[in-house]
Amino acid sequence: MSLITLKNVGVSLADPLFTGLDLSLPKGCRMGLVAANGGGKTTLLHCIAGLTDPTTGDITTARGLRVGFMQQIVPQALRDLTLYDAVLAAMPPEQADYESWRVDIVLDDLAIPHDLRTRPLGKLSGGWQRMALLAREMVRDPDAMLMDEPTNHLDLMRIGQLQAYMANLPRDMPMLIASHDRAFLDAVTTHTLFLRSANSRVFALPYSAARDALDEADAADARRFDNDMKQASQLRRQAAKLKNIGINSGSDLLITKTKQLKDRADKLEDAARPAHKDRTAGVIKLSNADTHAKALVAFDDVAVTTPDDRVLFRTGKIWINRGDRIVLLGPNGTGKTRLVDMVQRAIDGEVAGIRAAPTLVMGYSDQGVTQLDPNDTPMQAITARFDVGDQRARGLLAGAGFTIDHQNAKTAILSGGQKSRLAMVVLRLTNPNFYLLDEPTNHIDIDGQEALQSELEKHEVSCLLVSHDRTFVRETGTRFWEIRGKRLIEVDSPEPFFAAALGEGG
Repeated sequence: MSLITLKNVGVSLADPLFTGLDLSLPKGCRMGLVAANGGGKTTLLHCIAGLTDPTTGDITTARGLRVGFMQQIVPQALRDLTLYDAVLAAMPPEQADYESWRVDIVLDDLAIPHDLRTRPLGKLSGGWQRMALLAREMVRDPDAMLMDEPTNHLDLMRIGQLQAYMANLPRDMPMLIASHDRAFLDAVTTHTLFLRSANSRVFALPYSAARDALDEADAADARRFDNDMKQASQLRRQAAKLKNIGINSGSDLLITKTKQLKDRADKLEDAARPAHKDRTAGVIKLSNADTHAKALVAFDDVAVTTPDDRVLFRTGKIWINRGDRIVLLGPNGTGKTRLVDMVQRAIDGEVAGIRAAPTLVMGYSDQGVTQLDPNDTPMQAITARFDVGDQRARGLLAGAGFTIDHQNAKTAILSGGQKSRLAMVVLRLTNPNFYLLDEPTNHIDIDGQEALQSELEKHEVSCLLVSHDRTFVRETGTRFWEIRGKRLIEVDSPEPFFAAALGEGG
């Protein structure tokens, strides 16, 4: 029995986001929602939650169904409340007076530390804010759950806890989960919806298997379309020949046959659907300047410390060589970002014990894309730093998915995905031979992640990167450094670290 049903649902803004969507969410269905940045995932969730109306079609829910919706952004009205009070405020007042114990149970189930529960929600990290938003929905005891990018800002330990929490929810609770985290989708979903402007597709498979099935279906559609168009062309050629013969011979029968062939060709062409072309959020491209240096960065047993000089770990004697794509592994708070910051400063000669090759040219992007000035427009971010001219700058931005309006908007108001793509354009124009990347896939859609992986491999980029995206790490890394017991050690594979961080180890 379907608890949530969509019939011919579509939303159009300047252009259609999606059209003709038919969808059923029955008991026990855990469905991943996949689309490009700007492809309508959040809009669809808002429609199902009743926060906005679709342009066309109908959405119906089972009588009395309580639908929870974990959104991405903390409402301004909640930011000054403590985490505990923000969750308590989600309950009806009369229920909150007598059943506040529900809050403690949900917070305990989500493993939210007690000292964080009394802090203002707006002062907490993005990951803890995510958990608070989930707690607000779960304390209402929903029958179905909508989730918008639930793993954003979460480290692997928190992702593992979230996966375990979701696995322990009632098995018949349906979920619709929008996410760009491929490994997470594989772990928690049973179905996958690929949301498209037309001809969206649903498969009763987790993401990776569904992606293979989608590629096969799209290839079959392409072959079918080509065959239909070839057949229509042949019918038109036959009709043209018969028409000439009929005119010359004066045969009414041949003229009638000609019309029949044309009608068949028209019907074939009308029914034929061209192969789907994904609407991309923009192209990601990188560059890699040449260097003859073999060792780009050398560490001479450097101590990585906190701002108050407490030692987090020591690096030992270790090198980053040309062509290495090194992934830095470790739980939050162990000093990964501190090491990245030290390498950045060492390139300018500011850190003793870290030596950079004289020919090294660095490209840097952090998880908050703080290298971008929020008061600049994307055009200013490009033209003020690089001698490319307005026309090429606009072309580069258009290729990365920026409309004219977005090119002239303040960077501060861009979406997370747009900021990440702008950072990639800046990196490309910097023409580095060494990249420092701290959570580069934050907010980038799956197509963008795959494009970034491809660019790093194609250009044989040398880089040191930090990422909680398991699929990206597996596909990109060639060497792995793990912070373990106040030491930096090289490991053969990230898998033992992943298993331990996710709570899967014995």
